Amino acid sequence: MKNTVKVRTKYQVTIPEAVRNKIPLEIGERVEVTSRGNEIIIKPMVEVPREQAWFYQKEWQELEKQATKDKKTGKTKSFDNPEEAIKWLKS
Repeated sequence: MKNTVKVRTKYQVTIPEAVRNKIPLEIGERVEVTSRGNEIIIKPMVEVPREQAWFYQKEWQELEKQATKDKKTGKTKSFDNPEEAIKWLKS
């Protein structure tokens, strides 16, 4: 059975409990509302402070994935302190 809701004043709708249980939302969380053809799409969103947005850019996330892979495969080197790292870089 499909979940149906009524469009109310100011075009508000209530997300049915059966749908909320599949995609948990908290009161006050933000959602993105877009359209595709004649469908309305609602996606939960996480807000990020502007000064941290760079971390979530696609390019940065690809670099993070590569760094994680390099660490797992032993392609990285760890140092106990900055001086040790500088000495290694100069050698």
